[in-house]
Amino acid sequence: MSKLLIKKPLEQLLREAHSDNPGGLVRTLGPYNLISLGIGAVIGAGIFVITGSAAAQYAGPAITLSFLLAGLGCAFAGLCYAEFAAMIPISGSAYTYGYATLGEIFAWIIGWDLVLEYAFSAATVASGWSGTIVSLLQDFGVRLPPQLIETPGAELVLFQGRWELLSTVLPQISAAGINAASLPHATGLFNVPAFLSVAIVTVILVLGVKESARFNTIAVFIKVLTVLIFIVIASAYLWRHPNVLTTNWQTFIPENKGAFGQFGWSGVARGASVIFFAYIGFDAVSTAAQEARNPQRDMPIGLLGSLLICTILFIAVACVLTGTVHYSQLNVAAPVAMAIDVTGAKWGSLLVKCGTLAGLSTVMLVTLMGQSRIFYAMSQDGLLPGWASKIHPRFRTPWISSIVIGIFVAIFSGLFPISLLGQLVSIGTLLAFVIVCIGVWALRLKRPDIPRPFKTPWFPFVPAMGILMSLLLMVSLPLDTWLRLFVWLLIGFLIYFNYGLRHSRLQNGTSNADHLSNSGTNV
Repeated sequence: MSKLLIKKPLEQLLREAHSDNPGGLVRTLGPYNLISLGIGAVIGAGIFVITGSAAAQYAGPAITLSFLLAGLGCAFAGLCYAEFAAMIPISGSAYTYGYATLGEIFAWIIGWDLVLEYAFSAATVASGWSGTIVSLLQDFGVRLPPQLIETPGAELVLFQGRWELLSTVLPQISAAGINAASLPHATGLFNVPAFLSVAIVTVILVLGVKESARFNTIAVFIKVLTVLIFIVIASAYLWRHPNVLTTNWQTFIPENKGAFGQFGWSGVARGASVIFFAYIGFDAVSTAAQEARNPQRDMPIGLLGSLLICTILFIAVACVLTGTVHYSQLNVAAPVAMAIDVTGAKWGSLLVKCGTLAGLSTVMLVTLMGQSRIFYAMSQDGLLPGWASKIHPRFRTPWISSIVIGIFVAIFSGLFPISLLGQLVSIGTLLAFVIVCIGVWALRLKRPDIPRPFKTPWFPFVPAMGILMSLLLMVSLPLDTWLRLFVWLLIGFLIYFNYGLRHSRLQNGTSNADHLSNSGTNV
């Protein structure tokens, strides 16, 4: 048992963080890049896609309260992340923090959990990207083959000249007095646009972190501008039509349907747990710590700055979205675009869809970047094969892991629906938050002497609340999501005990520095 709980010495981590390995990752990111990375990961499917489905299925207009609850839990966890990221500025995020504070088996659990979190998050966002590009193309009269725009088994109908999911347009079809069976039908086989979106982002990541950061910064500017324009247009519409807001908010917290999580206060909690996956931007920022120019100062700025900006935008969008369109109609692939159509600003619809594409693209970029950095850190520790930490000699990126991850994520996005993927991401994110908060608490008690450039305030209240809030939201998720998490962790344990435990550099008494000096430049 003691072998499983072996911890990576903090002094070793700090040496690795400050070593200047000529073949390793390069420090090029400043505070604005890090805030941009955080916003790039946070403002995406959560605000453009999942907000609508969570309001329609779980919370109603009270989805605004769900965002408050999720934002509060995220603030507690974000403060803990900031302390670790400033103290241990190294690639690996919660995986590295768990290795230093709780032991190798916990590091493996959280590292494997982060694989689930990032990979399925990127696949979720790719599904939303596909729905948006398909909708945009249909605005211009371009209809892709319906079998190639949805996941296997998804039923589509041709309604009002557009291919749509039957489940989302059935209320409109019924209201129009049309028999759905009389419309042209098609069944999805593979989501090709989702697959291609992941492939393109993977190529950008392989080309280099500086190029990726530039692309992300431009796309973040576009999507934040888009969100602000949507808020202004929808708010102006509601100002002119206050009766619309009154009608749509007449029942702010819809009555519970008799099952946990389907409206009522339990629906607010489940809504918070479902949309929580949007906040994985914190993990993604912390995975870039080894590429930050001044991580002790800039990591807390990047983490907390992106949290504050994104939470404000989330709540504002949720308010105007549910005020403009009745919550029961929001379970669609592009709810924000639907809402702006209601306002009559057709030019705004085009703008919002373009901004949505930019927003979802940056989320894929940041989450796939974070995933490859987690693989990089685990491979450097010997827990994964060496190919996962090989750096391209020209682009200075972990190119093999980026390509391998990109292929798997692209396939996932083409095969699995967005609702299933989103809930898996939420539970993975929340588990990561729990371990980080426990790690901060444990390290404060065991090593109070370690210099901390940023200290989590109100200790131990903040980490304790981070743990409790995250566990509350985890409990709010459906049972089948928990079962999928356990199956995923079981697969991870099989890999760890058959490979990781035997190849762990810490178990074998070697460090990353020894590995690099023996192998030369890691290319």
